Amino acid sequence: MAVVTEFPHRVTETPDMGIVLSDGCRLSARVWMPDDAATSPVPAILEYIPYRKRDGTLPRDEMMHPYFAGHGYAAVRVDMRGCGDSQGLMADEYTEQELRDAEEVIAWLARQPWCSGAVGMMGKSWGGFNCLQTAFRQPPALKAVVSVCSTTDRFADDIHFKGGCLLGENFGWGAVMLSYSSRPADPALRPDWRADWLARLEAEPWLAPRWAGHQARDRYWKHGSVCEDYARMTIPVQIWGGWADNYMNTVAALVGNVPAPVKGIVGPWVHQYPHTAVPGPQIGFLQEALRWWDRWLKGLPNGAEADPAYRVYRLDSEAPDASAKHRAGAWVAEAAWPSPRVKREVLHLAQAPGGSHPRTPVGYLGHIEGEVGVEIATPQHLGMHTGEFFPMGLNAEMPGDQAGDDAMSVCFDGPELQAPLDLIGAARLSLRLASDAPLGFVVARLCDVGPDGRSVRIAHGMLNLCHRDGMDRPAPMVPGALVEVAFDLDQMAYRLAPGHRLRLALSNSYWPFVWPSPQAGRLTLTAGRLDVPVHDGAGSDWVPPPAEHASPWKHKVLRAGKTTRKIETDLMTGKVALVIHDDLGDAENLVHGLQTGETMSELWEVHPEDPLSARAVHTWQQRLSRGDWQVRTEVHAEMTASASHLRLQARLTAYEGDEKVFERSFDDEVPRNFV
Repeated sequence: MAVVTEFPHRVTETPDMGIVLSDGCRLSARVWMPDDAATSPVPAILEYIPYRKRDGTLPRDEMMHPYFAGHGYAAVRVDMRGCGDSQGLMADEYTEQELRDAEEVIAWLARQPWCSGAVGMMGKSWGGFNCLQTAFRQPPALKAVVSVCSTTDRFADDIHFKGGCLLGENFGWGAVMLSYSSRPADPALRPDWRADWLARLEAEPWLAPRWAGHQARDRYWKHGSVCEDYARMTIPVQIWGGWADNYMNTVAALVGNVPAPVKGIVGPWVHQYPHTAVPGPQIGFLQEALRWWDRWLKGLPNGAEADPAYRVYRLDSEAPDASAKHRAGAWVAEAAWPSPRVKREVLHLAQAPGGSHPRTPVGYLGHIEGEVGVEIATPQHLGMHTGEFFPMGLNAEMPGDQAGDDAMSVCFDGPELQAPLDLIGAARLSLRLASDAPLGFVVARLCDVGPDGRSVRIAHGMLNLCHRDGMDRPAPMVPGALVEVAFDLDQMAYRLAPGHRLRLALSNSYWPFVWPSPQAGRLTLTAGRLDVPVHDGAGSDWVPPPAEHASPWKHKVLRAGKTTRKIETDLMTGKVALVIHDDLGDAENLVHGLQTGETMSELWEVHPEDPLSARAVHTWQQRLSRGDWQVRTEVHAEMTASASHLRLQARLTAYEGDEKVFERSFDDEVPRNFV
């Protein structure tokens, strides 16, 4: 990865530029721009997120935004209302207030004497979401967006619910935001930091129960879901995703549905920007983004609108590795998506002769339709090797060997391959089944099984059976009644090697990725078919630019961090737990002197036979200091459930030096209507 230090333009930086909104709230922006922008105005590029520009995202900001400024743009990194060094209070994610503020910021930027009047918006995750959501609102000055790791559907394809199933990450992210948002502004920029901090703490929301309470795709989730009306997406979009992330579906959805110019790129990456993300290969994200900005913000005729619509890194068969630094594969470019190079092929689920035993494999996956009469009743701890919803790095956060989970699942195996099999697109699974309980779900994992029996997850998908007739029309199952259900697995680009087998693994548990159903139900499967997207196998036909970035941040490590991730079994209680400790250490910013540190722990435990034993406990500590000034916040969050309710508890404590200055506890119960 190349570090670029010389640019066409000299760059000046403003660490705290105030943007005062119509209601008087001042947002804090860090701005990089060419030193002659006052006399030669340039387009502005906005990144607008809650993750603290002064310390939180500073390491990645300094590698990206000066790069854009050095190429003739004003790069503007804004702390959202109630976050970082900005005034105000934040109530939730993607609120109407947040998006109105974004529109005001864009209009403010367009009016500045150093701005040409053209504005772009970019971001990853939260910032990727809100730049799509802002584009949906069509503010006049917004000319293009670059979105990374985002979604078009806040209900069915985000951290809260997936396929209508309540995700463990709904609780996990609630704990994260309670911790992240509890930190004060930097006193070096905000003399009123203490009063502002106490007001921020007092108003801090515990969002996990609010999210868990919306168990259907209602107005709450439709707000901010751009799939509600793709026709409104008239602003050009460059959209990025990663196969090791869980936002990979957005790219194909936008490329295939949006009327504006859209170009999509999906690599092997986790939930990070593609010039730094693992697994490699990293690519020149900044150059590709710059090409997009040059075309739509400066009007340069560089042909970006004629680039392939959909570029994907097709993964090759390799041994499973939850901490993979690199994935073998090849880039495939499609001029249009859906692609004429992809043909749909139907594989039937058929029971093996005499095979009613619910272990690997119970049946065949092939072209001949056959009988199926199996039960799916999997242990509650199945799923421990699933990995994180959005893995961030190399700490065993990606899916590991699936063989253990396969052994507890109902599996259907294809024949040993005699030639490579290329799959690009989303598989669709159709099942005929009955449930013995009113609430339940089914999970499908598509796996690559090597000759040695090791199993790599290619893609997964899930359906809360209450949502079989639509995400906005949930209804409990009628016990014993056969129903036809169908759902898509996630998008994929994968080549299975000769000698390998394609496996479909079915379960009705998936801990801790999905919160368990209230009872260990039993599904009776009578028929099924898998519609897979078979690509013609064309080789590499895109060569991306190499990864490069601006100089990294100047800092000193005060205390090194350490991460552990273990699966533990209590031999007395029988409970199985995923236990994570993530100490990020402490560091000092050598430019402005702020010292920061962060420590986190997670416990996800369940008894294999008892879904009501499921328990999640997360703790967070945030540390900030400079000289004699020291503050820290601590969060303890816990989730359990009864047969009728989810219980979500949290405690937020804040310290100034050794003095406790704030403490608040939350204790919420959410009715289990459909989960």
